[in-house]
Amino acid sequence: MNQAFATTARILAWLLALALVALPVVAVMKGWIGAERWPLRVLRINDGLEQVDVARVRETVLPHAQRGFFAVDLVQAQRDVSRLPWVAGVEVRKRWPDVLEVRIGEHVPFARWGEGRLLSTRGRLFSAEGVEVPGAMPRFDGPDARANEVVALYNEARELFRPSGFEIAGVVLDARGSWLIRLSSGTEVLVGSQEAKLRLARFARMLPRLVANRTEPLARADLRYTNGFALVWAKPGLGIGDSGLETALHLSPPQTFPNPQSPIPNPGSNT
Repeated sequence: MNQAFATTARILAWLLALALVALPVVAVMKGWIGAERWPLRVLRINDGLEQVDVARVRETVLPHAQRGFFAVDLVQAQRDVSRLPWVAGVEVRKRWPDVLEVRIGEHVPFARWGEGRLLSTRGRLFSAEGVEVPGAMPRFDGPDARANEVVALYNEARELFRPSGFEIAGVVLDARGSWLIRLSSGTEVLVGSQEAKLRLARFARMLPRLVANRTEPLARADLRYTNGFALVWAKPGLGIGDSGLETALHLSPPQTFPNPQSPIPNPGSNT
């Protein structure tokens, strides 16, 4: 008898579970919980959005809201809003009886990345298409998977060059793993792929003395030497300009400076 009771209880539990699954489907098909009976009348979007286009958010969410309180697909609505420019995170939820709330977190840009993208303060890459980008941000480039390394070297370089008054305008990591630093003065610093921080530290210590008695701008510094580095100065009156390629046509011959810790000026192999 106990076994029969247990079997009956299991059957009833299964039937109840099936009803709970099927009832919402039937209700939607029959219109019992459709938009006409349980409409969403209010759409709330959080304040404080500076970059996200609120009108586009409304346009994106409206088709979902029109399905009504019970039939609205919150997950799909979140997916659609998350694809909009500058959206870092989004939460869509409903409040009884007729409110749909959308809460959006914006990307906070930290640097330009390559062509047409930005790097956020959280290390996420996102499209800069159709948005106004502040011009004062540093410019980065490199493999997407190594964005954290690019940011790390940027922060280290800032600390190294700050005492001498030079700012870091950009950091580039090429496909071969070789680093290039651009200073705010326009100087390009070729670092190479090995011992990047050590080479930068050595150069940053000597830079104020190297430029102290020069009237020409320093166009390029090549640190890819074992015991020293090479400097290239722009010709008088021409300046560095905005394009390294254009400037390179007017550069004076390079000069090699030895490592202050070693009297041997012979360059080693470039790396």
